[in-house]
Amino acid sequence: MENKTVYLNGQYLPLNEAKISVLDRGFLFGDGVYEVIPSYSGHLFHFQDHLKRLENSLAAIRLSNPHTSEQWLEILTPLLDANFDQYIYLQITRGTAEKRDHAFPSNTPATVFAMCSNIVPLPGLNAGVKAISMDDSRWKLCNVKAITLLGNILHRQEAIDQDCTEALLVKDGFVTEGAASNVFAVIDGVLCTPPKGNDILPGITRDVILDIARRNNIPCREEKISFAALQTASEIWVTSSTREIIPVVELDSRIVSDGKPGPVWQIMNQLFQDYKQSLL
Repeated sequence: MENKTVYLNGQYLPLNEAKISVLDRGFLFGDGVYEVIPSYSGHLFHFQDHLKRLENSLAAIRLSNPHTSEQWLEILTPLLDANFDQYIYLQITRGTAEKRDHAFPSNTPATVFAMCSNIVPLPGLNAGVKAISMDDSRWKLCNVKAITLLGNILHRQEAIDQDCTEALLVKDGFVTEGAASNVFAVIDGVLCTPPKGNDILPGITRDVILDIARRNNIPCREEKISFAALQTASEIWVTSSTREIIPVVELDSRIVSDGKPGPVWQIMNQLFQDYKQSLL
């Protein structure tokens, strides 16, 4: 059973007792950032990398980090259950001001919220999933893990409405990322993923996959992927912290290769699982 205790502004309390003011800027403006950190057997996966990304997101919206790395670990650890694969959801907003005003309030403590949920495996993962492509209509700071996710939500829901798992987003003829994931493709035998920049979220799982590929002599590179190249790729994957590496076997109602997860995914998925176990 999942732990229903959450952390809110210095207190651990039952989820149904966690409350914030309607004047919280996260509620009114989406003025905040978040981070998702997987945990395997009670061990937070690449914890320092996730904190670095959190720090970068906070800096981008001009909000100070309320805690040190040691303090974050002390706060989050009691939420974990070593008997399950889980993930921490951590959210920080600019706090509660006295009135609704677009300008930053002065001397307002941040609102800090964290909860832990079990990772639920994606049904049919080994068979692969369907995806659709669509124009990327989001804002220009997708590298910031902001809680203002309406653009992502609308893209993802369009995919769900078409009986697909994910939407792959395209801007100016090039693939950026998924609505809730990073994108990889095997093109001419090389594992490719779009380079970091304002167009994509710098995924921790993305970075781990590239590191594993390089250490195991799997040809890989970070480069722009044209949508035309994606359509001819022998393999397409989407990756995220909670779903890891998901093979896409159908894109826009067209079968990818032979319609089954490819050999590079088979190798990488096993290497990733082995790597996770090596950290425990």
